[in-house]
Amino acid sequence: MLPEQHTRLTALLRAVLDTLIPDHSLEITLERPKVAAHGDVASNVAMQAARAARRNPRELAQAVADGVLSHPDAAGLIASAEVAGPGFINFRLSAAAHQAVLDAIQAQGERYGHRPAHDQRVLVEFVSANPTGPLHVGHARQAALGDSICRLFATQGAQVSREFYYNDAGNQIHNLAISVQARARGIEPDDPAFPADGYRGEYIQDIARDYLARATVQASDGDPIQASGDLDDLDAIRRFAVAYLRREQDLDLQAFDLRFDNYYLESSLYTSGRVERTVQALIDAGHTYELDGALWLRTTGLGTGDDKDRVMRKSEGGYTYFVPDVAYHVAKWERGFHQAINIQGTDHHGTIARVRAGLQGLGLGIPADYPAYVLHKMVRVMRDGAEVKISKRAGSYVTLRDLIDWVGRDAVRFFLAQRRADSEFVFDIDLALSHSEENPVYYIQYAHARIHSLLRQHDAGSQTQAADPSLLTASTEISLLQRLAEYPGVLTQAARELAPHQLAFWLRDCAADFHAWYNAERILVDDPALGAARLRLARATAQVIANGLGLLGVSAPERM
Repeated sequence: MLPEQHTRLTALLRAVLDTLIPDHSLEITLERPKVAAHGDVASNVAMQAARAARRNPRELAQAVADGVLSHPDAAGLIASAEVAGPGFINFRLSAAAHQAVLDAIQAQGERYGHRPAHDQRVLVEFVSANPTGPLHVGHARQAALGDSICRLFATQGAQVSREFYYNDAGNQIHNLAISVQARARGIEPDDPAFPADGYRGEYIQDIARDYLARATVQASDGDPIQASGDLDDLDAIRRFAVAYLRREQDLDLQAFDLRFDNYYLESSLYTSGRVERTVQALIDAGHTYELDGALWLRTTGLGTGDDKDRVMRKSEGGYTYFVPDVAYHVAKWERGFHQAINIQGTDHHGTIARVRAGLQGLGLGIPADYPAYVLHKMVRVMRDGAEVKISKRAGSYVTLRDLIDWVGRDAVRFFLAQRRADSEFVFDIDLALSHSEENPVYYIQYAHARIHSLLRQHDAGSQTQAADPSLLTASTEISLLQRLAEYPGVLTQAARELAPHQLAFWLRDCAADFHAWYNAERILVDDPALGAARLRLARATAQVIANGLGLLGVSAPERM
């Protein structure tokens, strides 16, 4: 049902309960029954209220149902109400209530399901790859999840910022530099002289070649870096290699049609003094201690569930990796992002409690559950029945660019967003390329293209906009109208639960409802008024499918 209908029925139930049970404080919830035959929307409010009212749940449910049906505000909204089981109330909406969705879609168009803008600011940090190689399939999953979550938040009126955190400091960057240096000196990856912890992908040779050629590279948010060609200047090699790979990652993200609002460099946390100030603040607050030459944070006493205290500064010098993370999240908070979401792999699970502990220890009023985390499991790629593990470009893993080259951006985006983040996922290349009902991308896009073919064939222009929706009474038409009315609620729930897969499932179900209707009813019949109404329903369905695909970053082709 539409949001305004949900609000209206909730108000009706509250008004009836106020009469039957004065001074009640019940929270009224409505949900769609799992079995369509049970009705359009159900409430368990009578079961919740029965004990306080000292009444039999079914008897109270019947009184509530009768009260709603007799209320004047139910006219045009509720067709019937039945009591089921131990006291559920199943409501059926009127045909007019189902048909009202067409007016809403026509009036709102691309913004159907969107809520008014408000001042909530949300920062979503995702991908955040080390600039040491091409983006892999794990980064691809983060990209699909993160961008879809951002788009979903935008539909709820939030001000959303996408941020990429570059880990451009530490041992990994040193290993990158010495790897490029070795290849530039002609040392091959299988040579015993090659660095033991070096990077062996062919892209290292590309960097080395361009460094020797004194090429110039520039990342999207950085200054141009020209290679000096000096193989003894490891710092110059490092700067060039990082800029080179940042540019490569920019190209990968452009191929994915993903743009970030801000890039934040880990190195800036050190050069700006943020890390030192954060550490000193925790020392001053009494949350640290020295042991065996190391500086420890008392994470176990800061209420975030960590099972042991954590080293902040190692005995040999240098900070552990969660320390700059704490400083980084202080920066997020101070920039006014009081809702922050991090999308990372499950291998980051151990950092959650210690980062939150560090934030609590600073006494800045940051909530204990800040930031929120979406942790995703890695992706296995299958092709011709076998797992694909090697990329010529990267050397040891499948890259984001590989996936896009193999199956196209639409399939990559949809497939990687269609499962819960914490579920194992197998990316089946053969399925993504198939033109069958089993391929959800093809199935949904085909529904959209089929509708546009129909509209072109029958030259359905503005005359369908005024078609009478009351003529749409077939069971498959009612099912499709119901599905379209669910869309705003799906967006709200998917945004609240950080779950774009819910939208992907809904789109699959919507396409199925459309195909079922298309196969059951003739769209154009001898009755021109009915034909126009059916074309109006088809047009509305195409609009909502396109809207939903767009929120997943997937195109809605009009021809296939």
